[in-house]
Amino acid sequence: MVTEASAVRESAVATEVIDFNALRKSCGSCALAQLCLPASIGADDLTRLDHLVQQRKPTDRGTTLFDTGSSHARLYVVRSGSFKTYVDLPDGDHQVLGFHLPGDLLGLDALPSERHRCSAEALERSTVCEVPFNDLSVVASKLPGLQQQLYRVMSDQFALEQEHMVMMGRRQAPARLAIFLHSLSERRKRLGLDPLELNLSMSRQDIANYLGLVIETVSRLMGRFQTAGVLEVERRIVRIRDMDALRAMAHGGDTPTDTQKSASSSS
Repeated sequence: MVTEASAVRESAVATEVIDFNALRKSCGSCALAQLCLPASIGADDLTRLDHLVQQRKPTDRGTTLFDTGSSHARLYVVRSGSFKTYVDLPDGDHQVLGFHLPGDLLGLDALPSERHRCSAEALERSTVCEVPFNDLSVVASKLPGLQQQLYRVMSDQFALEQEHMVMMGRRQAPARLAIFLHSLSERRKRLGLDPLELNLSMSRQDIANYLGLVIETVSRLMGRFQTAGVLEVERRIVRIRDMDALRAMAHGGDTPTDTQKSASSSS
């Protein structure tokens, strides 16, 4: 016999059932997906994490998420859109430090000093999840899987910074641009997106700044890559037509012009 009390209890249990598959699907591109939803996490721990993560209202293009010198209290995970991080220079200009796509973590720059050492600006209408860092640290200390995932996310961010240093060490401008485009392609692939079609939300000026080039050089190289059949450029949309050639240039191989000259001289 089902009493009214037992029916209420069953109803309460039913409302607490968590659809992990739906949660994993909705958070599939998030850098903290495995952090928030590790395989062994229980309903109680998931609830604690859910209370920590707050989704902000959409951030419009040109809006600053945080500024250099502001106090650090939260980490931000890009859910949609994209951001650039940069530092202001004494001459009034700024230096672009990186571009951040869905799943990337923002705010790690402030961990040592508890103040941001750069600014983050939305390149398009974007959304982020906020995670209070101190609270996350407390919860992560009690969940080893969570802590390991946090370390992995940080490691991925540092790897991107190292890649930028390697790119800046390349003297030839074509190699720098090829590395940049190939890196964006690989990042899109990890997100389950088409790696051959890049939507460049950043301006050509920002790309040039990031690569240590002038905007005229970036525009000229885009045109050269397109003429050679490596890329198809349509405003902000860049389609990769020859990934092997792009990958070769990223690793120091011949540029399209070099290849064409070699073919002409041998004919």
